[in-house]
Amino acid sequence: MKKIVLLLLVNFLILVSTNELIGQNTNKPSNSWHDLLEDKLSEWDIFMGAPHSSTEIEGYEKFDDVTKGTPIGLNKDPKKVFTIIEENGTQVLKISGEIFAGLVTKKSYKNYHLKWQFKWGDKKWEPRLNKKRNSGVLYHSIGDYTDFWNVWMTSLECEVQQTDCGDFITIGHNNVKAQAPSIKKDGKFYFSPKAPLIDYGWGDGFETGRCYKPGDPEKQHGKWNTMELICYDNIAIHILNNEVVMVVKNAQAKINNKWIPMTEGKIQIQSEAAEIFYKNIKIKSLKELSKKHKDMAGL
Repeated sequence: MKKIVLLLLVNFLILVSTNELIGQNTNKPSNSWHDLLEDKLSEWDIFMGAPHSSTEIEGYEKFDDVTKGTPIGLNKDPKKVFTIIEENGTQVLKISGEIFAGLVTKKSYKNYHLKWQFKWGDKKWEPRLNKKRNSGVLYHSIGDYTDFWNVWMTSLECEVQQTDCGDFITIGHNNVKAQAPSIKKDGKFYFSPKAPLIDYGWGDGFETGRCYKPGDPEKQHGKWNTMELICYDNIAIHILNNEVVMVVKNAQAKINNKWIPMTEGKIQIQSEAAEIFYKNIKIKSLKELSKKHKDMAGL
């Protein structure tokens, strides 16, 4: 009898543990924080874009315009663009940036709170050798890996770019749109919580697909920053170092020539010609937006 009770208890504990795993069956994160990083990157796929003509690599065609070149492909990383290193006992994702690429979650997520820390490295590469360091986080990613510039899926972007971290960008052409409360200044649109909603998208009928954040709470080069992305139903909130810098609403994707709500999808971390380090990439599910975050976002 004791053996039966013990066996039932063990099975119960295994079941509870399994149900707490991120995205188990339901493709939803658990209610507690789950770390998405580990040394084998087992929760991610890699899609490697086209190497630039300046890249030192053998066996692959190289291109001056990598956005139109033939990608290296799925789960091929010959230059070790994505690696896990250890820093002060913590696992850190090192992105060399040498080739445009995406680190893509194997699962899709909906209604979640994602947070991570990042700091910039020193190396930069063509074709952005003389541009700002860049490595965005793309969310609600759907479609094919080659939808945008032959390397990234159709998605929404929480920008990670020097001085522009937290900006919002639609990743797609004539097939993604969203709104953000914004004001126009000097030819650009800036997030402003109490302003009217402006439509964003690249393509016909849109003035721009990018909304800039006001101010710049990013820390100096080489220091760790904390970013958060809160997605619930048709709202996404970008938070940089505890400051709400963007609120996105009513995102939609055009599928089979019909606009449908864009509220879930995979998460992509870009490699975009700059060395960057990520750590503490964690996710948990949301049953609702908290009062704290509603107040922070002016909702």
